[in-house]
Amino acid sequence: MSAGDTRGDRPAPTPTVDGPRAARDRVFAAVTKLLAVLLLLPALAWRPRRARELACGWALGLRFPREDLGGLADGARAAFTAARTEAFWQHGQLIGLTSGHRDPGTQRHLFDEEVRRSGSEAAARLLVLPPEQSRHVKGIALDVRPREGARWLEEHGAGHNLYRTYDNEWWHFEHRPETGGVPPRRAADPGADARARVAVHA
Repeated sequence: MSAGDTRGDRPAPTPTVDGPRAARDRVFAAVTKLLAVLLLLPALAWRPRRARELACGWALGLRFPREDLGGLADGARAAFTAARTEAFWQHGQLIGLTSGHRDPGTQRHLFDEEVRRSGSEAAARLLVLPPEQSRHVKGIALDVRPREGARWLEEHGAGHNLYRTYDNEWWHFEHRPETGGVPPRRAADPGADARARVAVHA
């Protein structure tokens, strides 16, 4: 689910022209990078071996103040932190977390809202799953922004066992170390696996 959107995993519209929002985002990105450089000194004084990670995390926390890494599985949180630290310092790319762990009640609300909006459970599953099937509830799913950050993660995330898992959600990634470095099969949408299971038993 993207920032500013409360309905399932439907993202906010992505601008298609180089307008005021794009210019604003470039300014914010430049300020964030400058902040990270300035924060390296206190980070070095506090935790020398983790200075780049900490400075990056502090700066991104200011850029994306609503993000919350709490509740993520330890492995998922470590992988995401390492990946976006690499993206930041080696490629100048910012990656923010829009939605990570969700408690079952929140996930149920999102699913029920999408059912009401779309008209059926089957249609809702194109964008959001019920809590018993959601990897957000398990703490291993991460919805990220901006689109450029998601593109970087799609290209480089395998080194951290982070993979895009749905064709229709550019922002949704999952921590999947059990694949042994082999990208998992990407599903068409969140409900694709459930539909396949029904078809097998039909």
